[in-house]
Amino acid sequence: MKKFSTAALVLALGATAGAQAATPSGTPDSGRCAFLQNAPDQHTVVRGDTLWDISGKFLQHAWCWPQVWGLNREEIRNPHLIYPGQVVYFDRTAGRLRLGVPTGSAGAAALQTVRLSPQMRTEGLGQQAVPAIPSNAIEPFLSQPLIVGENDLQDAPRIMATEGSRVVLGKGDKAFVLGDLKDGTSFQVFRPGIPVRDPDDGKIIGYEAAYLGTVKLEQPSSSQDQAHAFRVVTIKQEMGIGDRLLPVPPTPILSYVPHPPERDIGARIASVYGGVSQAGQNQIVAINRGRADGIDLGTVLELYRYGPIVKDPTEKRGWFSGKKQVKLPDSQYGSLFVFRVFDKISYGLVMQVTDTVQIGDVAKSPQ
Repeated sequence: MKKFSTAALVLALGATAGAQAATPSGTPDSGRCAFLQNAPDQHTVVRGDTLWDISGKFLQHAWCWPQVWGLNREEIRNPHLIYPGQVVYFDRTAGRLRLGVPTGSAGAAALQTVRLSPQMRTEGLGQQAVPAIPSNAIEPFLSQPLIVGENDLQDAPRIMATEGSRVVLGKGDKAFVLGDLKDGTSFQVFRPGIPVRDPDDGKIIGYEAAYLGTVKLEQPSSSQDQAHAFRVVTIKQEMGIGDRLLPVPPTPILSYVPHPPERDIGARIASVYGGVSQAGQNQIVAINRGRADGIDLGTVLELYRYGPIVKDPTEKRGWFSGKKQVKLPDSQYGSLFVFRVFDKISYGLVMQVTDTVQIGDVAKSPQ
């Protein structure tokens, strides 16, 4: 499968003149975006850092970095870049994070603030620039449909035979395909997926297609009743007769800037990618809210486990224990970073968690 550039995921940190400054106890969203009591004075950026990791060294909530840098939603659509060797330092007087370069050996006092004017910079982005989140965790999901309608794959080209009557295709094997390729030459292979149900009402809100790998056209057919010859380029899961082909889409050019939703969102975990029931950090989950509900790229939600309903053993009514049922508070245990949005479903990367993510758990607006 094509290797997607991390340049599309790169975000940068920059101080913006005239933007609203944060207070020492936090940003304009003071309760939400507070600095850690033991935050360091500075951090030198090294290869392998992400903006989420860097911000987590200073902030109670790592996703708050655009706010403590004083960047508004318009300014962070085209941010500057940050590279290894630069220094992020905590200006405690202003309650701000700033980007600098070392100019001597006197520590933070010798840091020169970097103020970059907006400009295009493309050279070396994929190799050097620091990404916002662990980009390798989501790159494979940026171009895969993930969610398809019930009939989306019905008319897609299909594998109808294999060379040597192989049951399972491997890398380099030949597959024979019937269907209209519409002049395409590179395709992703899918198997019709399992239904994804809304945890709230049990209704089907989409079908999760199983991504199997990629194939490349070697010999197109000369007539409608002749099969095309394809070669398997990459394999992720077993591929065989009956599986469907969809064209490889263009590389997405997207920026992911963490932010809370503009209105209150109350979602639930609808599925864990891969057909399992639990997820951990840097795994992919789907929620039962999407574009129609106000979710967009970069939306951050907090993960909660429903508090159980228990009987109160301390209450007494007459001669008998009352056993009144009481709901315990929901417990917050992590955060979710949305990176792909459909109408009714969104996919998110599980970030810092202290427990496993389970289907049915709550994902809602940060408090």
